[in-house]
Amino acid sequence: MNSEPVHHESLRHRDRGTWLAEFTGRVLVVCPRCGGRALVVPRPGVVTPKYFSELLFQPRRLACAGCGAVADWTAEERGGGLVGAVPGGTEDPFFRRPLWLQTRCVGRILWGFNEAHVDAVADYVGARLRERRASPTRSMFARLPAWMKAAERRDEVLAGLAALTALAQLSAPADRSDAAHERGDRPRHHGSLYFRGSPY
Repeated sequence: MNSEPVHHESLRHRDRGTWLAEFTGRVLVVCPRCGGRALVVPRPGVVTPKYFSELLFQPRRLACAGCGAVADWTAEERGGGLVGAVPGGTEDPFFRRPLWLQTRCVGRILWGFNEAHVDAVADYVGARLRERRASPTRSMFARLPAWMKAAERRDEVLAGLAALTALAQLSAPADRSDAAHERGDRPRHHGSLYFRGSPY
């Protein structure tokens, strides 16, 4: 039996305005101590956010099951508000560690925060018809680079996403992708602030 994951093509994808922030609740990263797979999640005891955007302000914990490394992150305070993390690029938005899920694809780097993120992108890439039901400025799919959306690259990109799905099941330092290294391509901060007690 072939255990390699395969993303099947679908006929239609409806973009309902999925934000990249929605996938930051669980991020697989390269451990700063051993180089294996570590996990970044909301710190224990933190209240579940009402809105996905609040995930970018929640205190985080990085933990590695392989070597026991642990680190905590809290949002910077500025002018009575919290400065939110900015998702995007090949580093996690909190600790700025290289993402564990990275692979080379058509001369570029394909990455994901976690399995659900990879699956969502695969559903979009594999669709023959893509419908937009939301503002393009908010949608993660509208912001994907042109090379990932191109029909002639579909098979190569789907193969790369399948490789990321397989990589998510691995955790040892020796399993680390040769693409999972610092690149300094984290997006520039856009100055988002969260004021405690605000209705959002």
